[in-house]
Amino acid sequence: MLLTLTTPALFFPAISLLFLSYTNKFLALATLIRSLHKEFQTNPDQLHLPDQIVNLRRRMMLIKYMQGLGIGSFIFCVMDMFLLYLGMEYAALLIFGACLLLLLASLLFCAIEVHISTTALDLQMHDME
Repeated sequence: MLLTLTTPALFFPAISLLFLSYTNKFLALATLIRSLHKEFQTNPDQLHLPDQIVNLRRRMMLIKYMQGLGIGSFIFCVMDMFLLYLGMEYAALLIFGACLLLLLASLLFCAIEVHISTTALDLQMHDME
């Protein structure tokens, strides 16, 4: 298989956009946690708070893994380009495969987080019905 310098270079904008998405998820979750904390301080007897805390902790953990795996993928992408620059095609091919696997794992964690967050939103909508 022929791997050129442009192949991993195509990952730079894709991974950058992915990080923007992950950062937006993190900021939205942080805003939600802060608003829940403020709400808790004014009314500490909320019924659903323990369930929400478990859900929010799971989502924070997933976002942490998503970002960590994405960073790993980005690092491997840079390493891959450097190995190609040095003419080490076989090592670059292996690193590129690892880059793809890390990116895939990051996206799988993202899919799980999206599922959890939409389930939580669905529960809130049922409360309003």
